Amino acid sequence: MGVEWSRRSLTGLIVSHPLPSSAPPGSWMMTSLLISAWSPENLICTRVFHDGCLRRMGYIQGDSAAEVTETAHTETGWSCHYCDNLNLLLTEEEMYSLTETFQQCKVIPDCSLTLEDYLRYRHQAAKRGDSDRALSEEQEEQAARQFAALDPEHRGHIEWPDFLSHESLLLLQQLRPQNSLLRLLTVKERERARATFLARGSGSTISEAECRGAQHSWFCKHLAEAPSCSVSISHVGPIADSSPASSSSKSQDKALLPTEQESRFVDWPTFLRENVVYILAARPNSAAIHLKPPG
Repeated sequence: MGVEWSRRSLTGLIVSHPLPSSAPPGSWMMTSLLISAWSPENLICTRVFHDGCLRRMGYIQGDSAAEVTETAHTETGWSCHYCDNLNLLLTEEEMYSLTETFQQCKVIPDCSLTLEDYLRYRHQAAKRGDSDRALSEEQEEQAARQFAALDPEHRGHIEWPDFLSHESLLLLQQLRPQNSLLRLLTVKERERARATFLARGSGSTISEAECRGAQHSWFCKHLAEAPSCSVSISHVGPIADSSPASSSSKSQDKALLPTEQESRFVDWPTFLRENVVYILAARPNSAAIHLKPPG
């Protein structure tokens, strides 16, 4: 029996509510995303939500609204389901391409994947269109490292949403020019990227090592503070100087700095282009690193 695929398998729960007949043209956004005193600032975009709307759409259950509200006013912040669903960045054609790949590689939708499943998928995906092609030993090791990044709690499997986000990002990298990816960033994401660039650099450029360090910094998430609810909680931004991750990152950067400083410095436009996919990867509410930076 074949596996049934649908857009629902790829995008998750999206429910729309009809407007009243008296609504003015173009008011869908403000009506479906009602502003209220509850609505905290979204970490990534400028959308605001009424808790009742989120509850009707299934993104708040039980008594979690107060918990989400409290977390939303902390450094952790929160991001809406539109920002956290990276699959919504895909066009219909890109979505079809991804679905076709999953079907040909016999990936079962809405199921978690073990390391064996993931490596088998990687091998099968590499052979698409060329049956003699296979992953090299180095590529297989890289795939295993990515699996580990997608399974930070070492449970032995990766969840379907994490796998789907990762594959969506890879597809965006393959099919979209960088200028197209840059247009996906929100104003807030650009502002955070600019602040990171200025904090790490001196003048109008930063070293290549600092640029790589920034790629790791997007994935700093305050997991201990995240509430157990379905509304997305995430943190995207520079690692605090006092955090263990910051110390580790800085020690890595120091090891790379002498040679890389001599090779290249990066200006602001280049920095943004080289970080754009990692900024997008840091959106989902998950401890997983959806696109593991090199190094």
